[in-house]
Amino acid sequence: MKLRNKIHLYTTVLFVVLLVLINTAVYFTFSRMMFTSELEQTEAEAENIVATLNDNQSSVPIAELLRAYVPVNGFVKIVMQDGAVKSAAASSGNSDLRDVSVPFYSEEVTRTTEYQGTKHALVSVPIILINGEVAALQVIESLETTDQNLHVLQIVLIVVTLIAIIPLFISARFLSNLITHPITSMTSTMQDIRESGRFKQLELPEKSKDELYVMGETFNEMITLLQANYEKQEQFVSNASHELKTPLTVIESYSSLLERRGRNDEALFDESVEAIHSEAVRMKNLTQQLLLLAKHDEYWNVDLTEIELSTFLQESMRAFEKAYKRRVGVSVEEGLSVLADAQKLKQLLYIFMDNARKYSEKEIQVDAFRKEGWAHIHIIDQGIGMSQEDLERVFERFYRVDKARTRKSGGFGLGLALAEDLARVMDAELLLHSEERAGTQAIIKLPLSQ
Repeated sequence: MKLRNKIHLYTTVLFVVLLVLINTAVYFTFSRMMFTSELEQTEAEAENIVATLNDNQSSVPIAELLRAYVPVNGFVKIVMQDGAVKSAAASSGNSDLRDVSVPFYSEEVTRTTEYQGTKHALVSVPIILINGEVAALQVIESLETTDQNLHVLQIVLIVVTLIAIIPLFISARFLSNLITHPITSMTSTMQDIRESGRFKQLELPEKSKDELYVMGETFNEMITLLQANYEKQEQFVSNASHELKTPLTVIESYSSLLERRGRNDEALFDESVEAIHSEAVRMKNLTQQLLLLAKHDEYWNVDLTEIELSTFLQESMRAFEKAYKRRVGVSVEEGLSVLADAQKLKQLLYIFMDNARKYSEKEIQVDAFRKEGWAHIHIIDQGIGMSQEDLERVFERFYRVDKARTRKSGGFGLGLALAEDLARVMDAELLLHSEERAGTQAIIKLPLSQ
């Protein structure tokens, strides 16, 4: 069963049950009130008759007094202790009530009784006759009119319940449509996305700010995120394919050249082997960087240890100077230790150092100091710098600042994207400040070991 039909069915049944329970409670409450009122009225009549008998039974015969005070739809009698009826009187049309057998009660009794299918009010009040005997004055009054009124009320409540089911059914359908509309729209939108391959968003009403609106808004945010990730993935696959296509084309060309003429031309053979080897190394490096970028954080195998930055930076920069024949100035605050993965920190440093080497010719400066509860490592070059537009996109994969550089000198555009992932798995932060033709300052913020 569809959710819309479930909501419709359950809501209708619930409202009908509640309506029946309310009407039933109304009927029984009103019925109890009516019968209680009739009993109180009969009791008042009985007390009035008793008072009259006490005042006048010596001067007026009891039978005449009873006929004078007999209820309109009832019967009154005096019952002796042995159950014998001393005197009785009935209203017109209620003479059959004389056959109602009621025992003698020594105490006051007020209750309802049923005779010939009709409810009657019964009140029995003890009295003392003029001769000193104890008797009971019993008043019996028909409640047929009350029964008829309650029957009419019962019919009215049943009809009202049946009539109310119609708007209840319609309103429950409207409610189910209202609740399921965002879900239906969401399902339809997802089906359209699946069939067309194009991302779409829900149209949300501006007035509503309820949970359904929040659900639709969350869906739109998710679609926006999926679309952005999908576009990035497409761009990443396109760029990766393009970057791999070049070395593969070079390798294929030189391999074909070797196959045709390599055996007879030693210079061509050496050139081809060198080119193939160079492109293979570049392709290997590119593949390794792509694999690292494809890793999730939980697969990085981070080994956080306490690192004394002075020794660590001096050794790392000395190795860099020897490898690239570039001078590096190092300034480290004494006693500065951080909590990091040594291998990954060195890889992170080399990424920024390599960029500083490629885009500047002057000395590179590395400073480390404590600031605002973090260890700051600043890598400063005096190279070409970059614009604000480049600064905002420099961490994107395959993005290169200097488009004029060759892939050999400029890299793949993956270094800073990899640096961002390395920093994240070590709980570090990266910042870049740059100005065109003035140089770049890369900042690595690491948690202190203390």
